[in-house]
Parts: sequence; structure tokens; C-alpha cells
Amino acid sequence: MDREFSAGFSRPWLQAPGRAVLRSGGCGSVGDKRVQTVVLLMVLALVFAGGVKYAAWRAGPEPAASPLVLPPAGAGGAPGPEAGAAVKAPEIYVHVSGAVAGPGVYNLAARARVVDAVEAASPLPEADLQALNLAAPLVDGQKIVVPKVGEVGPGSTGLPGPGPGGVMAPAPGSGGNLPAAPGSGGQVNVNTASQAELETLPGIGPALSQRIIDYRTRNGPFRAPEDLKNVSGIGDKRFEQLKDLITIY
Repeated sequence: MDREFSAGFSRPWLQAPGRAVLRSGGCGSVGDKRVQTVVLLMVLALVFAGGVKYAAWRAGPEPAASPLVLPPAGAGGAPGPEAGAAVKAPEIYVHVSGAVAGPGVYNLAARARVVDAVEAASPLPEADLQALNLAAPLVDGQKIVVPKVGEVGPGSTGLPGPGPGGVMAPAPGSGGNLPAAPGSGGQVNVNTASQAELETLPGIGPALSQRIIDYRTRNGPFRAPEDLKNVSGIGDKRFEQLKDLITIY
């Protein structure tokens, strides 16, 4: 009877474990693949992040942007003097002697005056500065002789006369550093002469003498006797009459 009972039933519970194992094994394989996929993705992400950090480390920090500095512009937008060689102002050399603490040759600006040369040489307490025309413009190569109080310069008129190399010696009451007027054996210095002294020259009246003074005030001292022809009213013919009677020193 036991055999009949055994034959009449299929005993599904005996087969269930095997099937359960098969099902369980199939489910386990799918889960492992998912886990492996997740792990692989995490590994790839870590490798990628590490590669990015390594590349950034090799590249180093980005240099800080420096501000753009434009050169100073001159007139018309052209580069200023700083962009090229510095422009040097015109200069002159004058010789100062006499009653000064530091006699010698001084380098001054082209538009300097007698007072600048005297101050550079440090006048002594006994210097007679009233004997000089301190406002007179200087000329390159000029000599300034500062007298002591009571000294008398050369010449019977008390006016100094030009010597070699532009040497000019002042005399008390003469206005200082002015050449002798015509008739005293000297020449008229067109750079320092007053209007009255200019009018002692032939053909020079009040209007023309004033134009000479205005010209040297605007443009500085005459650099050569021929520059006198730049004054309106003085042409070649008049200059021929004046050239032997004038000097620029």
C-alpha cells in the first residue's frame, strides 16, 4: 500500500528543493552582475576624477592676469618722451668770475638770466650786484664778472666792452654786462641793449628798436648776428649797415 501511495503521488516537495536551487541560482547570477556593474562604474568614476586632478596638478595654477599698462600718449596720440630717448632741454655754458665764492664755468638752461649765473656762483658779501643787469638774458659762451663795491670797470664811459670769447666786464652804474655804444669804440649788444641804446644804431628808430626787444623776449637771445634779419623791418641791406656795429655777446 505504501508503494501504491508512493506511485500515486508525484512528490512535488522532493523536486522543489532542486527547482528552488535552480531559481535561487538564477536570481543570484543577475544580482551579481548588477553589483559588478555598479562597482565597475564607481571604479571608472574614481579613475576619471583622479585623472582630472592629476592633469590639473601637472598644468599648475593659472597665472594671474596682469593689468594692461599703456604708454603715455603725447600730442596726437603719439608716444610720449618716456617711450623713447628722453628729450634734453637746450643748455648754455657761461663763465662767472669776480666777487663770487665759486668762480668757474656753469651749465645753465638756455633761457637763464644773469641772476641765475650769479646765484649759481654764490656772490660774496662785498659783491656789487647793483652794477649788473641781473635781468639780462645769457648767451652761450658769455663771461660774467661780478665786481666788488667801489670797483670801476674798463672804459672811460663806464660801459664794458666785449672781448675775445664773449668776455664782458661790468662797471658800476652801467646796467651790467652791456657793450659800449657806438662812438665809444664798442658795439651794441642786441641781446641786452635797451631801446635807447638800440636807437643809436643807424636806421633804427623807436618802432624798430621795440620790435627787436619784442623778438628777443619771445624767442630768447639772438644766437647769431644774422638772426637780426628775422625781425620785421630788417632786411639784407639794413643788416649790411648794422653787422659791424652789433654783437650778440
